[in-house]
Amino acid sequence: MKKKRGNKGLKFPIAKTEKERVPSGIKGFDDLIEGGFKKNSVNLISGGPGCGKTLFAIAFLYYGITKHDENGLYITFEEKKEKLYDDVKGFNWDLTKLEKEKKFVFLEYTPEQVKKLLVEGGGTIESIVERFNIQRLVIDSITSFGLLYQDQLTKKESALALFELIEKWNCTALLTSQELETVSEDYIASAVGFETDSIILLYHLKGKRGKRVRAVEILKMRGTNHAEDMYAFEINEKGLEVKKYKVLI
Repeated sequence: MKKKRGNKGLKFPIAKTEKERVPSGIKGFDDLIEGGFKKNSVNLISGGPGCGKTLFAIAFLYYGITKHDENGLYITFEEKKEKLYDDVKGFNWDLTKLEKEKKFVFLEYTPEQVKKLLVEGGGTIESIVERFNIQRLVIDSITSFGLLYQDQLTKKESALALFELIEKWNCTALLTSQELETVSEDYIASAVGFETDSIILLYHLKGKRGKRVRAVEILKMRGTNHAEDMYAFEINEKGLEVKKYKVLI
């Protein structure tokens, strides 16, 4: 029996508002958030291993380039370029081609380099944003970056500094975060979680007969009439898709 946890009577697709929206391009997902993310917002994609965070983030950049002519910058602390490019070939996402066309930029950074970036007030990344007219930005993931700061006050100050830079760059940003499959109230109230415009949770749950299923939930999204249930989230040969009519418990 399906259990509804919110948004009684909510019908899909949710009507789009007059606010400017940035579509993710992921099938079924934008219908849950009034057509897309708020323009120039900072959004957190959080979840455990295997839930699809990196693919979600790359899809956001890929569809932005190919469908909306919005160039993308991918900053990673963990992913290797060759492996990532090879992993997404199965979806016919040719990142090499987009890179040669100067529409997609892959940047492998260390957390220490991002920390230095905050001190410099932009540095190399700001130059890339201006040079390549970047409008969509992904940082994958900020978990390692957060470990550089021991106390909550410094962590909050660094998060605010990072968000101010992103705002100055006029980018719509996705930040991924490695978390457990359950999210505590402490995490939601943390420096990063509290300051972001939205928190999207991705799950890789053990379902019937031990088979794992993926799911997505919009925990919060400021200024948006978003869906509040947990929906099936699939990764197949065609790409990513949210089954917006398939509500999970």
